[in-house]
Amino acid sequence: MEQIRLQKYFTDCGVLSRRAAEEEIKAGKVKVNGIRAEVGDKIDPEADVVEYMGRRIMPRESKKHVYILLNKPCGVVTSAKDEKGRVCVTDIVKCGTRVYPVGRLDLNSQGLIIMTNDGELTNKLTHPRHEIPKIYEVDVVGKVTTEQLTLLNSSMTIDGYVLLPVKTEFLSKTEKFTTLRMTLYEGRNRQIRKMCEQAGLKVAKLTRVAIGSITLGTLEGGKWRYLTNEEVITLKK
Repeated sequence: MEQIRLQKYFTDCGVLSRRAAEEEIKAGKVKVNGIRAEVGDKIDPEADVVEYMGRRIMPRESKKHVYILLNKPCGVVTSAKDEKGRVCVTDIVKCGTRVYPVGRLDLNSQGLIIMTNDGELTNKLTHPRHEIPKIYEVDVVGKVTTEQLTLLNSSMTIDGYVLLPVKTEFLSKTEKFTTLRMTLYEGRNRQIRKMCEQAGLKVAKLTRVAIGSITLGTLEGGKWRYLTNEEVITLKK
């Protein structure tokens, strides 16, 4: 899509006038893809993530809201566009409406991604204060000691940030791997991988299996479906 000036994007989204948007940009309240924006910046509305005072700004959509559950495979980028030309989640989900991924899963992780054009729900699901649990099944190499499990359950500090406690419990184990179930209420960059590394554990496989009460179920990797009305109502509550 053709790039537009950031100020125009704010007016197109019905958030701020161009003049007001320019003042907020100057004040450092606007980020594009996590980087502080400058007056005069241009963006691609379909690919770039614009945040104002920590809240993602979404385009106004003339069509009805669409809610999709995708089982993201490994090797797929959780983005609308990738500068390196890699496959993105929007290359998999073709529903006739422009939808965006809610939150992220890193390139080598797999599992549940919700995609929607509902900006209000996006903000709710990605903000820690709403306390919506995100549940992961994590295969780590070898055995996990009681001390390592205790550390993972504690309030760890990663990259100078004190994390909210993450409920971590044993699911199963084999001779080579231990599977953990980890419940997060926030999603820092590569948080689980960094937590496991700090605990002396190597992640072999990481799968998000649920967001709130929404689960992958039997949905195969690389496949997607529409959320049911009941599922959407549950997320909004």
